[in-house]
Amino acid sequence: MPRHRSAGLPSRKQILDFIASSDQPAGKREIARAFGLSGQVKIDFKRLLKDMADEGLIDSSPGRAFHQSGGVPKVTVLRVQAVDDGGTVWAVPEQWHAETPAPRLRVLERGLKGALGIGDRILSRTEERGQGFVAHPMKKLARSAELVLGVVKQEGTRFWLSPVDKRERRELAIADLKDAEVGDLVLCEVSGRPPRAQARVDAVLGDPFAPRSFSLIAIHKHGLRHEFAQDAIDEAHRVARQPLGDREDLTHLPIVAIDPEDARDHDDAIWAESDGEGGWNAVVAIADVSFYVRPGSQLDREARARGNSVYFPDRVVPMLPEELSADICSLKEGEDRAAMACHLKISKDGEIKSWRFSRARVRIAANIAYEDAQAAIDAAGEERVEVSSPTCAMPPIAGRVPQSLVDGALKPLWACWRALFAARTRRDPLELDLPERRVVLDEKGRIASIDARERLDAHRLVEDFMIAANVAAARALEAKKAPVMYRIHEPPSREKLVALKDYLATFSLEFTLGQVVKPVTFNRIIERVGDGDGREEIMEQLLRTQMQARYGPERLGHFGLALATYAHFTSPIRRYADLLIHRALVSAYRLGDGGLPPGEDERFEQIGEQISMLERRAMEAERETIDRYVAAYLSDRVGQLVDCKITGVQPFGFFAAVEGLGGDGLIFAKDLGREYFRYDEASRALVGDETGETYRVGQRLTLRLAEANPVSGSLRFALPEGSYGGGGAPLRRARTRATGKRGRPPNIRHQSRRR
Repeated sequence: MPRHRSAGLPSRKQILDFIASSDQPAGKREIARAFGLSGQVKIDFKRLLKDMADEGLIDSSPGRAFHQSGGVPKVTVLRVQAVDDGGTVWAVPEQWHAETPAPRLRVLERGLKGALGIGDRILSRTEERGQGFVAHPMKKLARSAELVLGVVKQEGTRFWLSPVDKRERRELAIADLKDAEVGDLVLCEVSGRPPRAQARVDAVLGDPFAPRSFSLIAIHKHGLRHEFAQDAIDEAHRVARQPLGDREDLTHLPIVAIDPEDARDHDDAIWAESDGEGGWNAVVAIADVSFYVRPGSQLDREARARGNSVYFPDRVVPMLPEELSADICSLKEGEDRAAMACHLKISKDGEIKSWRFSRARVRIAANIAYEDAQAAIDAAGEERVEVSSPTCAMPPIAGRVPQSLVDGALKPLWACWRALFAARTRRDPLELDLPERRVVLDEKGRIASIDARERLDAHRLVEDFMIAANVAAARALEAKKAPVMYRIHEPPSREKLVALKDYLATFSLEFTLGQVVKPVTFNRIIERVGDGDGREEIMEQLLRTQMQARYGPERLGHFGLALATYAHFTSPIRRYADLLIHRALVSAYRLGDGGLPPGEDERFEQIGEQISMLERRAMEAERETIDRYVAAYLSDRVGQLVDCKITGVQPFGFFAAVEGLGGDGLIFAKDLGREYFRYDEASRALVGDETGETYRVGQRLTLRLAEANPVSGSLRFALPEGSYGGGGAPLRRARTRATGKRGRPPNIRHQSRRR
């Protein structure tokens, strides 16, 4: 049932029927008009649509027209992606912001003049047919060149493009090589239809196996804006030299910035002292980017188009030019800097009692690495709040932080943080302790090591101060009835909870549907598992159950942090959402120039969708680059046995990652031997028909590394020779024997336990 209901509000079925039968895109206005909704009913109607989206019943297209979940808009722009050997044209939506992969549509070319080729754009009507979708072209649009990244190969006298995308298996003939040579990484424009599709070299990017090429591949593949227009660079040079103006002087405070040792920018710093009554006064100082980047400026347009900075092991693609991001807006030791200061009063039990925001002048006392701050506080005899990892990639040296700073800055910060941490513990946010990979490069850009980042109390301290400032910013704007670009993390959808229930049942863990799900619900599941074999895989499944965080103007709370209101305020150098919050604070508290322009809040929904999409793109680019580094790191071990863990199981096979390194590699079910395997969706496992032999997520086994391709970031594994089914370490038996008809089944059967 919906959370809100009023007279005249249509039912879910009525809305779905209207969307399905409408010949035109059905947005909020069209649906409301169709049902004659007005006044308070429209407010309830908006909540109902939100409920339906949460429940997975509907999705919205980029134009904010609704369509049934899992489908595509009834009218949309498609881009031709492939033409198979039989001449069938396949296309994908030009824009796709859903969490699921973009669907491929079969294009019915009737009525179009001329054949369609790869890269063609078509305005199409779409319809669901059978198990998929088809497109009826309405109009051929101006062509957008299909650019493909790949490596030049030669066979005889002909040259071929081997795409770096591991999902693209077809090699393309190169018609125009330009200055490229065999083995070069190139960006090509593709035209025509297979088998006559041709590639023309557009740019030569260099040696694809050079470590610094791995991030370059991601930059070009995802279309990241990695160069600034000269106008933006000139504007950055000009605004960086403007005087700081009249500001609250905080240069006397020993404010410190605690960051990773390899941090490229420093946009936050912290300070705390006792208030003499058991509580704390604290300042979270954030680079005052809104002072330099004004609405409507060239810098602002560039920052909005980028949405965020993108971080690779060897470089950063910044949201702002380097003169701002790495210099004048970076809070550097001993330098006077413009800051937006969040002044907090924190009670002895860690609750935020009050807040104040000001434009300030700060002089950072020190830039300290997390490891050095932790070593200094440990040497001072302070107890750690939690047990941290015993290993560290670079051993810290306690003496790197002067004793005066330990006593005057770090000790008060740690004491205040203990109060914040106590409040966090009472709030009981989601705690999924999953490792993050860290690539360490040597001075020549080669891979020195790949390991898990250590999680220290110093990390938690900075995180909790940032969360406090983010909460204060959201509350402050709400108190002023000012617009807020919230960081939204909604509770898991019912569909995901049903899948979780089925999955946990395979571990004999009960999960009750219908309960009010809170972060503590998942924390208690982890506690019940304890340190058993399935702990890590269950935590990964709990992570997959969560909704993806996003930005938007609605106050929907942050489920993972167990907070009713939350916004991003603390990183305006690298996130456009934070810059909007700074501008809103400048306007609400009349802090001078650089506030939100009139009417900007009316665009918050559209801006939120855009920067959420850009954030997802950045995360994918960063993840793919790490995979390429992992493949390069493992390339010398091809043919060797490696310890692996299964990370994903599909009807066609399973994916495995090398323990301690990551990087997904595939083994097809057909290569598991002569036994037939069926797929059990609930337990995410492949189960042998005859023996019950099981391959499931989280299972550890020894595999032979058959291939490691640094260009695509792909790995391929094989079972070791001489073991069951062609290889493999002894595997656990299935908890329950798979059921089904005997006889001669297909190689894989899909068995779903969903209801």
